[in-house]
Amino acid sequence: MIQSIAVLFFPTGRDVPPALTEWLAVQSLDSVVVGSAEEIMRLALRTRPRVVILDGRDGSSHVAEASRRLKADSYTAIVPTAVLCGSGDSPFAEACATLADEILREVTPPAELTARLDLMLRRSDRDTEVHPSTRLPGTTSIEADITRRLGSGDQFAVCYADLDFFKEYNDRYSYRDGDRVIRILAMILHDVVKGICGERGFVGHIGGDDFIFIIPSATVPEVCGEIVAVFDLLIPHQYSEQDQRAGYFFGKDRRGHLHRVPLMTLSIGVITNSRRHFTSATEVSNLATEMKSYAKTLPGSVYSVDRRTVERPVTVDQRVPFHHSAASGTQ
Repeated sequence: MIQSIAVLFFPTGRDVPPALTEWLAVQSLDSVVVGSAEEIMRLALRTRPRVVILDGRDGSSHVAEASRRLKADSYTAIVPTAVLCGSGDSPFAEACATLADEILREVTPPAELTARLDLMLRRSDRDTEVHPSTRLPGTTSIEADITRRLGSGDQFAVCYADLDFFKEYNDRYSYRDGDRVIRILAMILHDVVKGICGERGFVGHIGGDDFIFIIPSATVPEVCGEIVAVFDLLIPHQYSEQDQRAGYFFGKDRRGHLHRVPLMTLSIGVITNSRRHFTSATEVSNLATEMKSYAKTLPGSVYSVDRRTVERPVTVDQRVPFHHSAASGTQ
């Protein structure tokens, strides 16, 4: 979890520039001064600070060591790091070699210094919020988009997409092939949603083979129908010719027994605020997950829209209010 602290590493004991002190106050960051790379790593691994500032104005080799250690660890590498350096080309080149995210010369004007630090944090937030494989926004952005739409009063649909038989595919082929399938699904979702809805559509990646896309309610049949149709058209080509012709392959279950595994399909659970009033993103998320689970009980690639209302509570076994459509358009 990211903490509201700034780690300051000033090995030569020089004063913190006034502009930096003011910026830390504006950001409401508590400063923690450390004296070694070991202390920085302990703090970064334990608390994940908001930012690390390293004073390299005197050319201390300890600064380069500390920065490189931060960037060498996958957990701490995402912590934004800025290095203060002396004037001249040589100090700047040395600061660049530290792999820090921002370089600030000691002659940098105060207004520019704070602006560059603001931009560094903005870049960090953007880069850490997207999934590294699909480059789609993650859960924080998904919840923010849902919350924004709840406050707008617009009619919208939250669609939870999940692959069926994906684990079995990974087991038969490889994680590299599985990652390619994830990227293909991400491209399908993004291209269809943006192609039909433009800026009114949002696509996010929860993780693994789980995706959320948010669209105007009126576009659900067109968007979801196109997604499952394109998916079913492309996904057979991710299998060997033998598996494509057969339409399945033999895989082992958890007990080691062989069974037929169909080609991957796509299940999409859809909820809208057309018949319900939602008060939080958590409530929306919970119901979308429920609808996704229901869609996965249906054969083939499908999308299933929740038709229930708050006034008419429905038990799990009452399936009539649910609606589902396959790529063929049948209902």
